[in-house]
Amino acid sequence: MSETSRPLDVVILAAGQGTRMKSALPKVLHPVAGRPMVAWAVKAAQDLGARQVVVVTGHGAEQVEAALAGQPVVFARQAQQLGTGHAFLTGLEALRSHGDADVLVLYGDTPLLREQTLRALLADHRARGSAFTVLTGELPDATGYGRILRDEQGAVSRIVEQKDATPEERAVREFNSGVYLMDGRARELAARITKTNASGEYYLTDLLGLYREQGAAVQAFKLADPDEVMGANDRAGLAEAQRILRARLTAEHMRAGVTIPMPETVYIEDTVQLAQDVTLEPGVVLRGATRIASGVTVGAYSVLTDAVLHGGVVVKPHSVLEGAEVGAGSEVGPFARLRPGTVLGEGVHIGNFVETKNAQLAAGVKAGHLAYLGDVTIGQETNVGAGTIVANFDGVNKHRTQVGAGVFIGSNSTLIAPRVVGDAAFVAAGSALHEDVPEGALAVARGKQRTLEGWSRRYWGGMREKVAQKLPWLSGWLERGSGQ
Repeated sequence: MSETSRPLDVVILAAGQGTRMKSALPKVLHPVAGRPMVAWAVKAAQDLGARQVVVVTGHGAEQVEAALAGQPVVFARQAQQLGTGHAFLTGLEALRSHGDADVLVLYGDTPLLREQTLRALLADHRARGSAFTVLTGELPDATGYGRILRDEQGAVSRIVEQKDATPEERAVREFNSGVYLMDGRARELAARITKTNASGEYYLTDLLGLYREQGAAVQAFKLADPDEVMGANDRAGLAEAQRILRARLTAEHMRAGVTIPMPETVYIEDTVQLAQDVTLEPGVVLRGATRIASGVTVGAYSVLTDAVLHGGVVVKPHSVLEGAEVGAGSEVGPFARLRPGTVLGEGVHIGNFVETKNAQLAAGVKAGHLAYLGDVTIGQETNVGAGTIVANFDGVNKHRTQVGAGVFIGSNSTLIAPRVVGDAAFVAAGSALHEDVPEGALAVARGKQRTLEGWSRRYWGGMREKVAQKLPWLSGWLERGSGQ
């Protein structure tokens, strides 16, 4: 089998507690750009074409395994956290291999590591015929990291952990990222790791020395950007990882033809798809499986989750779309809310303070102001007046309403579900419909107006003392009306 055709197996270490995160949620499940941190490592392994991926769990194992349910990974439980070497050996025992593959070690709390970096590491490892390659970086101050020590010829001789390093060794700027790529001897040599160190733990770094003892080729591959292996160990680190990854994603979208005038204010998750000539105004948040077609503008401070926007849609500022689909050329907002199950046809207008839920609006429907449209189907070119409410809930069950095409619903109307309003019907303003409306009919469902002359003076006149104290202007009106 040639070097380049050898399979690749990946072990992801995700068993640590992460006490500095100060959270009931396991550290590796804290999200960055829409994915739990450990899911970024799984994605990297999949993008590399890994044959097998093992995730080593420990603290919060049930939660971590549930979060990755459905992913093509195998889990290995580390019952006791005895160090990285022990965790790695636990992962190796779950691999269905017989020394025929290269093995890559990744971590569940380093979401910034790029696929292209790992591809370059793999290519370098195989091109040089290395048995063990460590991914390294260089920092002016590498405090907290293990140091890379080299011999007189410049070859990597060993890795020393911070707590075990001498002052001279701590001054070394080249650090160990913890990412290793090794050949099929990994299982055999990992079993030989001992815990004769300051922590009394099994260090994975000791593998390097074990490979050297075998006379195997040991190499280092240096990162161009050390930020890629920055771990998110606390909330500040998590925010920094979020900032870096957000900047990467917005830059990629802009290079692909998306206009983002203030990219530092926009939040886009990795799972979002944006076409050319989309415009995202400041403060926009895009989450989940959101897909936006060409020519769409998303107004300032709008939040879209799992939304689908077809070509030419305009979402005006401060709108919230969740699980909604918006047809081409439609306009939504400002201050509109489209909830799950909303499907808008082409050229629909949803105005300010309109809320929809499980609603299908055909082409050309207009709901310009202050309406609630829940569990309703509305035919094309229907006009929904301001203040219209579809009363879909009877306190126990939800009911559906069907409104035809070309209907005019007057302002401040209530459609008490389940209702059917036929095509070209007209609902008078202020109506509360409790019966169906036939095609082409006019429905007036409101009480008859009564006007009682002089009622205000009789009512308020009996309360003169209270009115005089709290409403002096009304008191003066009463006095004028009585002729005094």
